[in-house]
Amino acid sequence: MNTENKNSRREFVKKTAMLAGGAMGIPLLSKANFYSGADDTIKVALIGCGGRGTGAAMQACLTKQNVKLVAMADAFRDRIDSCYKELTADDITGGSANPKNIKNRIDVPEERKYTGFDAYKKAMAHADVVILTTPPGFRPIHFEEAVNQGKQIFMEKPVATDPAGIKKVLDAAEIAKQKKLNVVVGLQRHYQDSYRALYANKHLIGDITSAQAWWNNDGVWVNPRKYNQTEMEYQMRNWYYFVWLCGDHINEQHIHNIDVINWFKGGYPVKAQGMGGRQVRKGKEYGEIYDHHYVEFHYADGSILNSQCRHIPGTMSKVDELLTGTKGKIFCAEAKITDHTGNVLFQFNEKDNNPYQTEHDELFAAIAKGEYKFADAERGAKSTMTAIMGRMATYSGQVMEWNKVLASGISGMPKEFNWNAMPPTVPDEDGRYPIATPGKLKYF
Repeated sequence: MNTENKNSRREFVKKTAMLAGGAMGIPLLSKANFYSGADDTIKVALIGCGGRGTGAAMQACLTKQNVKLVAMADAFRDRIDSCYKELTADDITGGSANPKNIKNRIDVPEERKYTGFDAYKKAMAHADVVILTTPPGFRPIHFEEAVNQGKQIFMEKPVATDPAGIKKVLDAAEIAKQKKLNVVVGLQRHYQDSYRALYANKHLIGDITSAQAWWNNDGVWVNPRKYNQTEMEYQMRNWYYFVWLCGDHINEQHIHNIDVINWFKGGYPVKAQGMGGRQVRKGKEYGEIYDHHYVEFHYADGSILNSQCRHIPGTMSKVDELLTGTKGKIFCAEAKITDHTGNVLFQFNEKDNNPYQTEHDELFAAIAKGEYKFADAERGAKSTMTAIMGRMATYSGQVMEWNKVLASGISGMPKEFNWNAMPPTVPDEDGRYPIATPGKLKYF
């Protein structure tokens, strides 16, 4: 590493450390080095050790910077163990022609493997950068703590599951900006070359008048209930199927497509109405969420996003976005722009990048250079809010208004976190969970 880069990073982290200590507006004179390693190692803590957490940790360790994973936290010890095993494997590429390992970047002894509901605080204390990849319901409190500790942050989408959580993230996002903490949110299409190229050329279609977005596929995993499992553990093992943990699949998956439309529109819907239900996925193993949603999102300029997501095997699969403007259309999956007669105005023909890797490459490059470049938290929160508003519309059958929903303070989180505490939703004597019924469920 050249001297200029080392000095710029040190100056950057001096400022970050000072700001994180609450010295806003005070001359930044601290000589403390945020990076404690003599070799300028960037220390990372992983909060949430499931599949996405394992992948994110790998991507962080595959960057060009001197990154080391130094702490891990999860509610469950078995998750930490399986994650650690994958990260320290001889080949993390799955048997490719060019095997790789990152074992030299994994430095997590037993005493820095933390379990339980408060594990995140302990792991964060060891790190310069935190990766937040637990189920989304925990994201607001984890993000708030990371900001309070003055950490650089990568966090997965969605960033909340209810309006109260959105408010917490938005408030913490403002503090992160004041402290100049880089925050990247895993809405990776913002880091994908083809989408960036489409966005750069969106003027070719004129004013956007309407849009469509899809996330239609078969669905995801189920973990069977085990003997003597508490209700809290069962739900956390099956977090996808409970609103307080996941926010429903419109929030957990379809947010990607919704976010693309918000990005290209340069704003967020003012209201939403829609319909949804459980057409096929009706078993008690599927918790309380719907298997399909269709939402009409209305923007302030009168344009409408027709949004659909579905988890029903044997049906059409489609994950895509389409934007229509006064002069043409953007076909996101095809990475092309046409006029209304079909003439191609722009076509992205280059080999696309891996955006999951790029978001880490760019984040850690900025940190290493001492740059403050990324403030994704507000955008991530508002796209998450869009999805939550859509879910509330389909669950209730009511028209949901952005300002009213955000100001509502509605929270679906448990009052306490321990293994014997009762989650917000519990099953009846037959093991079935209450399902939202449009027309009967009233938010306002």
